[in-house]
Amino acid sequence: MTSRKTVQTMKPATAAKKLGVLLEATPADFQEGVVSRDELNALQADPPEWLRDLRRNGPHPRPVVAAKLGISISGLTRNGYADPLTTEQINAIRDEDPEWLQQERTTRVEARREEERAQARKAAKAENSAKTRENS
Repeated sequence: MTSRKTVQTMKPATAAKKLGVLLEATPADFQEGVVSRDELNALQADPPEWLRDLRRNGPHPRPVVAAKLGISISGLTRNGYADPLTTEQINAIRDEDPEWLQQERTTRVEARREEERAQARKAAKAENSAKTRENS
């Protein structure tokens, strides 16, 4: 018996998420089909014009918008930005640099610092636990 390698496929929504684009902005044939792992890899390696244009101009999904602004997705929501934004809209917010954006950036930095401290405490605890086991 010869085993055949099955082709891994994913829904268009999953592929769009992995590509960092908004599904609703992709071409109809992309939205209606399934995407194989090989097709996804090909799109990432050599993006067609529609994908380059979406990545350049948007509309961008919220995770991409949040990353471009340097804040969390929750920060977007807290400040009334639940919908996708274009690059032009994101740049306008950046240029305006409103107080809420500055505050959300500060909040994100503080959250990252706290996460790093928690990871360091966890690592230290694991190291102490391993030393205790060695000495037993």
